[in-house]
Order: sequence, then structure tokens, then C-alpha cells
Amino acid sequence: MQPSPRPARTCRRPLRPAAVLAAALALTGLLPGTALAGGRGGGQDGGRPSLDRALRELVTAPGGPPGAIAVLRYGDRTEVHRAGTAEVGTGRRPRITDHMRIASAAKAFSGAVTLRLVDRGALGLDDTIGERLPDLPAAWHAVTLRQLLQHTSGLPDYSDSAAFRAVITADPHHVFDPHHLLDYVFGQPLGFAPGTQYRYSNSDNIAAALMAEAATGRPYEELLARLVNRPLGLRETTLPRGYELPEPYLHGYDVVPPDPPEDVSTLFGASGAWASGGIVSTPADLSAFIRAYGGDGFLKPSTRQQQTDWVPGASEPAGPGTNAAGLALFRYTTRCGVVYGHTGNTAGYTQFAAATPDGRRSVTVSVTEQISQSTRPALLVQLRAVEEEFVCRLLNGPGH
Repeated sequence: MQPSPRPARTCRRPLRPAAVLAAALALTGLLPGTALAGGRGGGQDGGRPSLDRALRELVTAPGGPPGAIAVLRYGDRTEVHRAGTAEVGTGRRPRITDHMRIASAAKAFSGAVTLRLVDRGALGLDDTIGERLPDLPAAWHAVTLRQLLQHTSGLPDYSDSAAFRAVITADPHHVFDPHHLLDYVFGQPLGFAPGTQYRYSNSDNIAAALMAEAATGRPYEELLARLVNRPLGLRETTLPRGYELPEPYLHGYDVVPPDPPEDVSTLFGASGAWASGGIVSTPADLSAFIRAYGGDGFLKPSTRQQQTDWVPGASEPAGPGTNAAGLALFRYTTRCGVVYGHTGNTAGYTQFAAATPDGRRSVTVSVTEQISQSTRPALLVQLRAVEEEFVCRLLNGPGH
């Protein structure tokens, strides 16, 4: 059973105004990022000591996250690496059962829902917004589900809207109706002709989830539970509307030296991110999900083939190596080989989850600070190098 959320703990002192604004802009990973290529690791040997050292160096770097945990899975074997603390001032180490915000890694979950509906014939990848969501602007009607999932739709990003930012900044606990998030950009045209460019947009996965609801007549939360969480045994994965987190949880922080880290774990509700970034999960559940979803057994072969038709494009933040975008899935080509997965960042959290294309092995790296090209560019370089070291361990570790 999902633990009942306890009342959110209050910060010991008021949050910095700049931290509130920056966190508001980061709610769904909306701070603009730069697509990065390369990102080579440090050439370590990939063994346990070097991986543990890499995590320690990350959390002790200037402005680094207070905590980090990485989970490697090889068949039935699980290998856990951790550094720092789950909550500043306690000394408690991060655990695989700690809850956390997975940010835009939630887009992989909305991809899983819609692609499973494609498998069942309830949706088609070439179904259009006009067919499924005719009340949305006519200028958007030609956009297909395929383009939404690959971020080639051209939809304006609702989370870039000044009106949306004003609401979330004035009232971080505001409860949005997810069905009206696209209202913030209702009058805006497409940014480009659908299918002609790649541009990461939080609106894409909101529209995809609305198409899933329209096709089935069921709430997205119910579809998520029926098609993904229950079949994969994800008992600690939820899509809340409020701001509370179930205990125990990894506390997320805004880190601006020389000030002490500010706890922003419960600063925002999840309703403003919804299918684009609102999921709460654990390292254990995220690992189980990406091993299934990143592998080749989750979808029908014909759907999988279309999912892995790649275009140049980075996740947000960029993952290790060279990034390419599929349908709600990214390919990360590192110096040691290729993995499929997703990243995410939001106030207090940054996530990387990936699996080998056959789904036999998986890796997740979770840190308790938002790290992106816009917020912490130097730390992002270091984080991507750490992620690549873990990918190398995944591909060259036990059994190889």
C-alpha cells in the first residue's frame, strides 16, 4: 500500500525570493537548456570504489546536491551506490525506498500509457489533435500523437507562459486542473510546421495524456495505474495533485553557496506538471519501470520499431553522451555503448533513468538538486560524466 502523506515540514527560515522564482520556473523542467553532445566521462575503471568516489565528488562539489543515489540492476542482482544525506541535518543516507519527484522522467510514463493504447488499437500514432481533441485550437489540429511524443509538434509550451508562471510564483501550492493547462497557450500558434523540427515542450505530454483520456473515456491517472503501475508492480509510484510527499522521502534542495541548502521538497504541488512531470516514485520503482519500458519486451515489435525511429534532440537536462529522441524515449550513445531512457529536473531533483535495449540491465541516478544547463552548467557537465561512468559500469560490469 502507498504510505499516507504526512503534513509537509516547513522550512526553518523563509525561502529566498530568488529561490521561489527559480523553483517556479523549474517546476516542470521549463528552464531553457542547451542540447549537449559528447560529455565524456573521466576514464575511471567503472568499479565500485570509483563510482562511489564519483558520487562523493558530486555531492561535495561547490553548490553540489546534498544527496545522491544510483541503482544498477543486472538480472536479479541490484547494486546500490549512494553519497551524502537524504535530509540535511540528519545524516540519514538515501535509500531505494525513499520517495522523490521524478520530474520529466514522468514523460516516459505518459509515453508508456499512450503506446500501450497504440498496441491495443485504441490510439494510433498518426491520430491528430483535431480528431481526438477538436476543442483545442484549429491551428494545432494537424499535430499527431507521434509528433507529440517526439517533441516535433511545435506546440507552444504552457510552462513558458507568463500567466502560468505568475500563478505558480504567487501560490506554489495552487491546485491546477490538468485538463486546462493548455489554456495558458490557447491563443498561440504552432512554433513551426509539425514534424519539421525538434523542440522539447511540456505541452506535448499534456496533450498526449488528454488524447489517451479522449480515446478511452478514462482518467489518465486510472490509465497510468492499469497499464503501467500495476503490471510492473510499481506500488510506490503515484501521480498526486497536492504538494505533500509520502514518508520516507529524499528531501530536495535549492543550493546557493554560501547560504545553507533550502529545502524545496514540498514547495510545489504536482498538478501544474501532471503527465509532463508530476509523478512521485522511488529509486526502486523507477529502476523497475525503466528496465521494462527501455527494453524491447514492453511493446509490440511494430510499436517498438516506431518508438525507436530517432531524430537529433536532447532530453532536459541532456543525458550522458550524444542524445537522440524517439517516442517518449531517448537514446544515449556513450563511449561504452548505447542505453535508452529519460532524464528530468524540477525544483530540488534531477533524474536519469536508462536501460539496455534488451531490458536486461538498468541504471538510475537521482540527485537532490535541480541541475540543468541554465541552473548549474558546470555541475551538469560533472553529473553527465558521472552518469556515463554508471552506464559504463552497467554495460561492462557483472557478466561481462
